[in-house]
Amino acid sequence: MLEFAEAHYTDRETLFVEVILPLAIAKNYTYRVPYEMNNTVEVGKRAVVQFGKSKLYTAIIASIGKLAPEKYQAKYIIEILDDRPVVTAEQLRFWQWMSEYYMCTLGEVMNAALPSALKLASETKIMLNKEYDADRTDLNDKEFLIVDALDIQPELTVSDIVKLLGQKTVMPILKSLFEKNVIHISEEVSERYKPRTRSFITLNPIYQNQDNLRELFGILEKRAPKQADAVLAYIKLSRHQKSISKNELIEESGAGAASIKSLEEKEVFVIEEKNVSRLFFEEEELYSNFELSEQQSAALVNVKEQFKQMDVVLLHGVTSSGKTQIYIRLIEEMINSGRQVLYLLPEIALTTHIIERLRVYFGASIGIYHSRFNDNERVEVWQKVISNEYKVLLGARSAVFLPFNDLGLIIVDEEHETSYKQFDPAPRYNARDAAIFLANMHKGKVLLGSATPSFESYYNARIKKYGLTELSERYGGVKLPEIEVVSIAEETKRKTMQSHFTSVLMGDINKALENKEQVILFQNRRGYAPLLMCKICAYTPKCINCDVSLTYHKSSGKLHCHYCGYKEDAPQICPACGSTHLEYKGFGTEKVEDELAMILPDARMARMDLDTTRSRNSLQTILNNLEEKKIDILVGTQMVAKGLDFSDVTVIGIINADSLLKFPDYRANERSYQMLAQVSGRAGRRGKQGKVVIQTYDPAHRVIKQVIENDYKDLYFTEMEERKSFKYPPFYRIINLDIKHKDPEIVHNQSIYLANELRKQFDDRVIGPEFPLIGRIRNYYIKTIMLKFEKDGISINKVKIIIRDIITQFQTTKLSKGSIVQPDVDPY
Repeated sequence: MLEFAEAHYTDRETLFVEVILPLAIAKNYTYRVPYEMNNTVEVGKRAVVQFGKSKLYTAIIASIGKLAPEKYQAKYIIEILDDRPVVTAEQLRFWQWMSEYYMCTLGEVMNAALPSALKLASETKIMLNKEYDADRTDLNDKEFLIVDALDIQPELTVSDIVKLLGQKTVMPILKSLFEKNVIHISEEVSERYKPRTRSFITLNPIYQNQDNLRELFGILEKRAPKQADAVLAYIKLSRHQKSISKNELIEESGAGAASIKSLEEKEVFVIEEKNVSRLFFEEEELYSNFELSEQQSAALVNVKEQFKQMDVVLLHGVTSSGKTQIYIRLIEEMINSGRQVLYLLPEIALTTHIIERLRVYFGASIGIYHSRFNDNERVEVWQKVISNEYKVLLGARSAVFLPFNDLGLIIVDEEHETSYKQFDPAPRYNARDAAIFLANMHKGKVLLGSATPSFESYYNARIKKYGLTELSERYGGVKLPEIEVVSIAEETKRKTMQSHFTSVLMGDINKALENKEQVILFQNRRGYAPLLMCKICAYTPKCINCDVSLTYHKSSGKLHCHYCGYKEDAPQICPACGSTHLEYKGFGTEKVEDELAMILPDARMARMDLDTTRSRNSLQTILNNLEEKKIDILVGTQMVAKGLDFSDVTVIGIINADSLLKFPDYRANERSYQMLAQVSGRAGRRGKQGKVVIQTYDPAHRVIKQVIENDYKDLYFTEMEERKSFKYPPFYRIINLDIKHKDPEIVHNQSIYLANELRKQFDDRVIGPEFPLIGRIRNYYIKTIMLKFEKDGISINKVKIIIRDIITQFQTTKLSKGSIVQPDVDPY
């Protein structure tokens, strides 16, 4: 265990520090402190150390003592980088817990936790900040030399700079350049986060005078009738609302953007760019002055009462029931008490409206932490959290690693989302579960919010481990969407299908388009066609690195592997039998969009999936266009279920529900219900009742009926009986061990050996080894051993220690050569 006690040392004492290196090594390493640094070493500060033959690393000081290591001679630390700790004692305790709970090393946790710029190493890349244009005369000679070299060569490593300056102690110089914002460290510069902006129009004050206004109309009606229409429309809108956007005025008046621009040039209109919420900017006034409904008020009181007895409360509210407004009231109270709040979101990019909504209340005291920030900005957020400048922190799963001082409340929104689980690399943690431990460390509270809670959370609420508060009505009395299930088989038989669309769905799409409303179509598979097959010999192209068939993407004209990124040209002739009869089987979002465009050529369409949202601004552009009604139909994967909230989306089409329902996983029904309910919840969120059309070959499926009836409890109780019978969570804990090797025979032998060693300790709790669903990824063959442990009567901490010892013993044998063993605790 790490020791965190503070101590004071004299100048001439010999001190040793145990440091955490950003490497996957089993133990921390001990270094000797030069006498002159005795007064500067402190737990949580960064030290530059040499590890291995010549590589330099930035390590975190974990403990300080006077005992030298027994088995090796301690090297001297080279430099202390910080005036004050960048990692708190609480964080180090949190890292230690995560390392033990998720069976990984402290170095792996450190790598996940720290922004790249705080962990310099020999191979770290240094680049000039293109936005830096200050006078370089404020740089010292060595700083100027580095900047001069970066002008010639745009990217240097720390090792290159060591050679350039002829000294090992370059980290402080790089730290100084970084703090002056001269350089970027470690990663490509990503675009800075920019709030959503919108053009708002006001009438020039001189036309508040009625005589001037009449004179203006007289001129415009004769010379520019469209501009006169725009002014009239402005006056009409201004009677009912304070702020009028440019897009609203264009839509209301029928005048084009050119007419508005002409009025601006004539100084009739004044146009101002304002930061607004990405979604529903027109309701910003509501957000700053809202009142809770009777049901929301009761739920808020209930949550606060339960917090007196319990540390975790589950808020189970139907989609659009106003959970966010309850969050805001709780955040206000926590800030007034002087404590910090962490607000976790599963997909920060899709829920940016929350950022602006919270800023209405909390202004500069709210910070944001996510991957769209460049490394300099992430370090800036880190420093502001540690100095307590931010009272509210909004972020994705990595925000749990920030250096909080006094965390009073953590809100985990959409707590059921799989996005909270990190699958690769280690630590393979779940941010929801980690948040509960983190809050407990700070003696804070956790609020879990979801319309479709995970079974684990709901189970914990039912056994009174967590509190439970429920919201059963949508905010404002809006009805839940009408859901209609359509049989694909029946419509195919009657020949009423148009491509992949039933007559019912097409009818609802056309009706929505006539009413100038919007449609979202959900298909949980990207690409054009998941399978290319020869009709003669049944040949199917496969990835050269993974055991998966390649997916055809029409946009690139290539076959893609969705696991390793391999691409190849789509063949015109079967390479096996020479036949030209190749056909595409199945369909993804690309094909849905393509074929619907042929059926409805006048409809404006867009696609939201991993392929269309890779570039920096593409996701924001799609959301902006949907909000501004530049898109009539949005086709998307599960991304469309996460946080989209638009007033004019009235029709949701689920193209093929069977791809969710037939998945070979014990969580398939739970995940299917969550996905279908969440997608359905995007419809009719502002006054109008929405319509959801579910297309399926199995209309009588139990989960579909439960979605229609919004009967989460029936799903829960049915599934719980099966989970209990077959020993699955929440009644049992699961730990998976993935054994990987490039040789299938060796991985088979290794996994059999490891499974047998585990059985000696755990008997029939060990299942496998078996090939997972995808048995080879990136040229590594994989075998999985599953271990199931009952919740009661067994110490999971002792179990993990035994598993670690067995893995370590295995890795000491010759058999383990070339293998990778990856533990995954609570795999989802």
